[in-house]
Amino acid sequence: MPQAPNRNKEPSFRESVDMMFNRAVALMDLSPGLEEKIRVCNATYTVRFGVRLRGTIHTFTGYRSVHSEHMEPVKGGIRYAMGVNQDEVEALAALMTYKCALVEAPFGGAKGGLRIDPREWEEHELEQITRRFAYELAKRDLIHPSQNVPAPDMGTGEREMAWIADQYRRMNTTDINAAACVTGKPLNAGGIQGRVEATGRGVQYALQEFFRHEEDKKAAGLEGKLEGKRVIVQGLGNVGYHAAKFLRDEDGAIIIGIIERDGALFDEKGLDVEAVHKWIASHGGVTGYPDATYHADGAATLEAACDILIPAALEGVINMSNADRIKAPLIIEAANGPVTAGADEILRDKGCVIIPDLYANAGGVTVSYFEWVKNLSHIRFGRMQRRQEETRHQLVVDELERLDRYLGDAWTMTPTFKEKYLRGADELELVRSGLDDTMRIAYQSMREVWHSREDVRDLRTAAYLVAIGKVAASYRAKGL
Repeated sequence: MPQAPNRNKEPSFRESVDMMFNRAVALMDLSPGLEEKIRVCNATYTVRFGVRLRGTIHTFTGYRSVHSEHMEPVKGGIRYAMGVNQDEVEALAALMTYKCALVEAPFGGAKGGLRIDPREWEEHELEQITRRFAYELAKRDLIHPSQNVPAPDMGTGEREMAWIADQYRRMNTTDINAAACVTGKPLNAGGIQGRVEATGRGVQYALQEFFRHEEDKKAAGLEGKLEGKRVIVQGLGNVGYHAAKFLRDEDGAIIIGIIERDGALFDEKGLDVEAVHKWIASHGGVTGYPDATYHADGAATLEAACDILIPAALEGVINMSNADRIKAPLIIEAANGPVTAGADEILRDKGCVIIPDLYANAGGVTVSYFEWVKNLSHIRFGRMQRRQEETRHQLVVDELERLDRYLGDAWTMTPTFKEKYLRGADELELVRSGLDDTMRIAYQSMREVWHSREDVRDLRTAAYLVAIGKVAASYRAKGL
C-alpha cells in the first residue's frame, strides 16, 4: 500500500521516490514479486580510492548504482558533490529507470557519484581523480558501451566525460565501440550536436506540448500560449540557463525571477537571461547585478506570483515548509526531485499542476541515446542524406521558379522560402527534431492516463504508471 507522507516529517529524497512509486503501483495489477523486483536497486558498488595530490594521499569515496537491468546497457549520470551518498545515488538510479522507460530510451537505470567539491581542486588534479575513479569502475564493467554508460550530471560536464572516455579507451585498446562507453562528450571526442542544451531544450519542448492542450492548461488555470507567461527559474546552471533562454528568446515568455545560491534577481518586465548568465560566470553569483532588484533571500522568490515555476537545481527545494506558500499554478521539474513527496501532496490539494522530473528533464538522456547510437554507427547524423534532400528540394524550387517567371507579378515566392527549403537538415536539426518528437509522444502517453482514469489525479502518477508498466512488460518478456 502507498505510504502517506507524515505531515510532521519531511521525507528524504529516497523516501520521496519510494512514496511516489508506491502511489502508482497501488493503482496497478502487479504481482507482489514483480512489484518488489522493479522497486529494489539491483546493485550498488562503493569504491574508495587514493590519489597522491599536493604531496599527500587523498582518499575519495564514489558510487555506481544499477537500479534495473530490464534493458541494457544501463544509463545514468555521474555527479560530483559533497552531498553524494548511497541513498541519493540509488534514488537517482531508480528515477533513471522510470525516465528511460517513459521516453522509450532502450536503457536500464543507473547513477554514479563522487563525494568531492570540484571547486577545491585544480583542473589537472580533477583529471587525476576522474581517471582513477573511471579506472575503478571500468575494471568492473561499471563503465562499458554495452553494459553501463555514464553521462554528465551536477558538477561534471564534457571535460570529465572526455577524460572518462579516454581512460576507458586506454584500458580497452581493441574495443572499436569505446567512444560509446560514455555520453555527453565534446564534439571533437565523439560527442553530438545539441547535447549541452539537451535537458533545457527538453524542458522547453515539454512546456510547448503542455500548452498545446486546452484541457491541461485549464487544469492549471492557464490559457493562451507560452508567449507572455511569467516564469521564475531556480538555478541558472546548464539546465536552467538553456530552458530560460529558449523560453524567452523563442517562445516569448517573460523571465521575471532568477534564483541562485547567493540570492535572487527579480524584474516584472523581464530579465535578460544572457546578461545574467554572463554576470554569474564572471562574478560567481547574482549579487551586484545592476539591472534588476536583488533579494538576499532567494528562497522567498520561489513563493512569488508567476505563471510557471522552474526548479532547475537541487532536490527538495520545494518541501513541506514552503509548499503552502507557492503561488505558481504550473511547476515543471527541470531538476531531479525538487518537490518532495510531502510538498507534492500539498500542491496537488491546492490545484497546482506539476510536470514531473522523470519526464521534464528527460531531454538529457534522450540526446545521450542519440549520441550512443552515433558512436555505435560511427557516422554523424545527416551525413548520408543531407545533400540528397537538398537535390530533391532543388527540383521543387526549379519548378516554382519556372512558374514564377510564367505568372509574373500575379504570383511570387516568399523571399526566404528558397533558402530555407533548400537547406538539408544537419545533425543539430535532426537531434532537435528527435528530441521534440520524443517529448511530445511521452507527454501524450502521460496525459492519456491522466485524463482517462478517475483514480489518477496528476501527471506524476500518470508518468509512473506508464513507466512502471513498460518496465514490467520488459521483465515479463524475460520470463520473470
